[in-house]
Amino acid sequence: MKHPAMDSMASEASRETEAILLEKGRIVDGSGEESWIGDVLIVGDRIQAVGLDLRNELPSGVKKDRVGFVNCEGLVVAPGFIDAHTHDDAIVLHHPAYLAKVSQGITTVITGNCGISLVPYKTEVAQASLTLLGPGSFAYPTMAAYREAVTEAKPSLNVAALVGHTTLRYAVMDDLERAATAEERIRMAQLLDECLADGAHGLSSGLFYAEAMPAPASEVTALAHVVARHGGVYATHMRTEMDAILEAMHEASDCAFEAGIPLIISHHKCAGPSQWGRSKETLPLIDRLAERQQLAFDVYPYVAGSTVLREDLVDGVIDVMLTWSDPHPECAGRLLSDIAADWNVDQKTACLRLQPGGASYFQMNEEDVARIVSHPRAMIGSDGLPHDRHPHPRLWGTFPRVFSHYWRERKLFSLEQAVHKMTGLTARNFRIEERGVLRGGAYADICIFDSSRIADIATYADPERLSVGVVAVYVNGQLTYEEGGKILASRGRMLTRGNSSRQK
Repeated sequence: MKHPAMDSMASEASRETEAILLEKGRIVDGSGEESWIGDVLIVGDRIQAVGLDLRNELPSGVKKDRVGFVNCEGLVVAPGFIDAHTHDDAIVLHHPAYLAKVSQGITTVITGNCGISLVPYKTEVAQASLTLLGPGSFAYPTMAAYREAVTEAKPSLNVAALVGHTTLRYAVMDDLERAATAEERIRMAQLLDECLADGAHGLSSGLFYAEAMPAPASEVTALAHVVARHGGVYATHMRTEMDAILEAMHEASDCAFEAGIPLIISHHKCAGPSQWGRSKETLPLIDRLAERQQLAFDVYPYVAGSTVLREDLVDGVIDVMLTWSDPHPECAGRLLSDIAADWNVDQKTACLRLQPGGASYFQMNEEDVARIVSHPRAMIGSDGLPHDRHPHPRLWGTFPRVFSHYWRERKLFSLEQAVHKMTGLTARNFRIEERGVLRGGAYADICIFDSSRIADIATYADPERLSVGVVAVYVNGQLTYEEGGKILASRGRMLTRGNSSRQK
């Protein structure tokens, strides 16, 4: 259903204007505070003012006949959403329109998560967990080279990058099945220092993956001290989210605490039927740890996760859906149990035959997910894998699903709290300046949506479907997306730490 505001947005986008005035919308400013009916004035790439009846109180220098007036009555006007956890490092270069994300209202993606980043590593053949970023993408030995590539690609949204611990290991080590030597730690620290000096927002780790699992906590802590010198953050896919999850949480928090930097726990979950209900233990531990250090986490609103195909995650109890397979691409989208039955083998054998590949693992319990997503420290991150042939629906539906399922249906939090989890909270935790809020002087990343309609449509069976209810998206002051799948502009920027508001 087309909203009347779209006509006025399209008409203003088609003519030269000095400013755009979004009028009479429900202002949800990203702070978590109560919303109100008001106006937002955009001049250039910034928000000039947020207030009441701005049509009659235009700032000096803004001519009324050069203002595009957009009636947002009945709609929410919010900051553009920040995806706290992505693997979008390469997709923003190869497919810069990136409809899957902008159509959800996302205006900034945090890349380089789970220890896996494009930078600083150059290779023609990606291996193991690096394949999450797609084939043939590792061509950027420095953050400067990657930034230049983003600038040239002109993606439809902004990019803020983390540096992956696993990628650093690949860059300096000839054998990843051991701890790094003293000399290798020094070289990793040098590479990380260079990336941070050139604007990376921090370090990520993926100790869950085989290439990083042999690394002791001391190896990560040494790198965390480098991050501290630059004022960055540490995000981690912990060593485990299963039986030893509490121990893994202590390990992660100690690394960040010793270095004196903020910790972000990636895609917090209690994985596997034996762990269901343990969010009643993990969330209180997070609150206790947060008394001594800055700590937050991201979460996606689904009961299935998605990663590379691994036989140790196949237990014969949970459903496993294949998302891609090099030797058997025809099996994408099918349940592993059905494939195994057709081949007359057990599921682990089928898993081995399908590798290398990826899968969605139905590991979580809905009540754990609900408890985690409603926690005040929870940010929203999609963790989508854009290169999967049959992706998890979170790639296309994460942010609208939070509104439709957890706000509108389950009423777990207020609209203002939902928006805060996607905007101001994320900007603060990742130290992204002048984004994630609606206020004068901030950059004009804005999502306009219909709170009564916004919903995810993507499913596990049909995952590449546009969400509904996101009426329009502005990125750096430019109308970028209109509901229905139309990309109108590509004005995204590389956001650098300490200078997050402009392209370096």
